[in-house]
Amino acid sequence: MPLPSLPFNTAHCFIDGAWRAPVAGSTLSLFNPSDGTELAPIARGQSADIDAAVSAAQAARDGEWGKASALERGRILTKIGQLVLEHVDLLAELEALDVGKPLSQARADAIALARYMEFYGGAADKVHGETIPYLDGYTVYTLREPHGVTGHIVPWNYPMQIIGRSVGAALAMGNAAVLKPAEEACLTALMFAEIANMAGLPSGALNVVPGLGAEAGAALSAHSNVQHISFTGSVATGALVQQAAGTNTVPVTLELGGKSPQLVFEDADLDDALPFLVNAGIQNAGQTCSASSRILVQRSRYEDVVAAMSERYKTLQVGPAAEDLDLGPLISKRQKEIVTKFLDQGKDLQVAAIGTIIESAPIDGSYVAPHLLLCPDPSHPLAQQEIFGPVQVIIPFDNEADAIAIANGTDYGLVASVWTQNGARQMRLAKALKSGQVFINNYGAGGGVELPFGGVGKSGHGREKGFEALYGFSSLKTVAAKHG
Repeated sequence: MPLPSLPFNTAHCFIDGAWRAPVAGSTLSLFNPSDGTELAPIARGQSADIDAAVSAAQAARDGEWGKASALERGRILTKIGQLVLEHVDLLAELEALDVGKPLSQARADAIALARYMEFYGGAADKVHGETIPYLDGYTVYTLREPHGVTGHIVPWNYPMQIIGRSVGAALAMGNAAVLKPAEEACLTALMFAEIANMAGLPSGALNVVPGLGAEAGAALSAHSNVQHISFTGSVATGALVQQAAGTNTVPVTLELGGKSPQLVFEDADLDDALPFLVNAGIQNAGQTCSASSRILVQRSRYEDVVAAMSERYKTLQVGPAAEDLDLGPLISKRQKEIVTKFLDQGKDLQVAAIGTIIESAPIDGSYVAPHLLLCPDPSHPLAQQEIFGPVQVIIPFDNEADAIAIANGTDYGLVASVWTQNGARQMRLAKALKSGQVFINNYGAGGGVELPFGGVGKSGHGREKGFEALYGFSSLKTVAAKHG
């Protein structure tokens, strides 16, 4: 699957409504994880390019974009969503080439990007303040105002979806954005900039600077004229981003790692649960912050769950993105090495089942077969650490208290799921689980553009998606008028 013709130079940044070469003229190579070949050169943006992007964003805030009404902002975002749908095949192809995910999954991500634009386009003029009863002779009310220039550091696993939930919400509130996509996968971020420009987004309202995290990302995080940072990625890098932003005392939204459990009780409907138990762990080859990498099963149903999941695993096929199989490759050879080392750590665990890498998969592709492992010890490294690959462990538990202790027994708290027909247990577990999202008899709710998303503990803080994201990309001002 060759790189399609594009209406921009992949080695350029998008700054102030125009494509321009990076100041230093440096580039990086972008590789296709399906076969290891070089896809295209991309810009190696650095601090000078970030400076130019931030200046353009501030000018947009001071000018046309800052003066636009909420209604006007919403119409532009809605138009962006419409154009995303018109370019959905191209976006899906770029994402499949860039990230390695199967074409149908890449297409779903492009449709999700359009949905984010539609949602935030419709929500832009619906963020209201409130009046507060106060002392006699006073009228007190609140206003929601944009931060100003916002920085967005987006990872390689779901570029389109994370751009949608982050940049979309920031623009809806009237912020001007500087986006630093991951150096491993930035083609859809660049195409999104082109689409936004086509939709009439004013120059400078969105700027895209590819580059290395240690260069462009670090410069954006520490920039003194950036008023909010949104970061999705690893715990270690998130801590660095927060430290850098802290020097300017600006707020940070962090969506970091996860070790998300699904809890299967003895009264669970296993036929309903099985697709979620497997798919939530292998989607995007397990390279998902909210991947369900731990399956906790009550002992009375343990053998049933192991048998059912094993049968499904044996049918899973891994291959190039264009083959549109169950799984594609991992993003890079480096990520393959990381996942392989985790599997080496798990050699003491019993293998329940392993999927299949198809024979025709290119030898230079970054493929790892999905592994289902039995893990009687919830303190095992593979039950504690985020693997970011297609590896799930099944852990037995005895009773409700045991399940809660195991589920809460990691540093993370992003997503959890509970499978039970007992309504009282559903409510107890929803409260007891330390997690930003809890799903009852499902997992993920189909993506949930409207549903606030974020974590606790080392999974980060702040919330994306839904109206909560709009609140996060704004500051609250209180006005107290004394009138006698």
